[in-house]
Amino acid sequence: MLSKYNLDYKNHKKRLITSFNIKTMESKNIKLIEFLRVRDDRGQLTIAEYNDHIPFEIRRIYLVSDTVKGAARGDHANKTLQQVIIAIKGSFDVHLDDGSVKRIVHLDSSNVGLYIGSKIWRRLTSFSNDAMCLVLASSNYDNTDYYSDYDEFINDVNKSSK
Repeated sequence: MLSKYNLDYKNHKKRLITSFNIKTMESKNIKLIEFLRVRDDRGQLTIAEYNDHIPFEIRRIYLVSDTVKGAARGDHANKTLQQVIIAIKGSFDVHLDDGSVKRIVHLDSSNVGLYIGSKIWRRLTSFSNDAMCLVLASSNYDNTDYYSDYDEFINDVNKSSK
């Protein structure tokens, strides 16, 4: 039935969005991914699948919403966890730090995901009043996988880059 709406599902491939200025930080650990979006007279359908869009099997999903004005979320890095962050409604900024380069990515489209691999410090800020942030994670919650102390994160990243 999907073919009725010209869904070129088999031929759609993930695309790295190049119009965003994070090129100096693009790596296997940070990417913007555009999901397949289909619009018709009924509305919009956005599709993201494992391997075509999401580079890991999803083990946990969580939603950040009703964020208090001026609040920040995140403020940590993970040792092994991978995530895709999506602004399913509204907008927010994601501050990224790999230990040597810092960038801010503004998310405001439900068909764009920000892939963040391991050992990337992230902080989410500037939430719009209606912001809803969906996070897809590669593993269940494990507090031992978190860097919550920035200095410890920097020390570990510097050790592993030597």
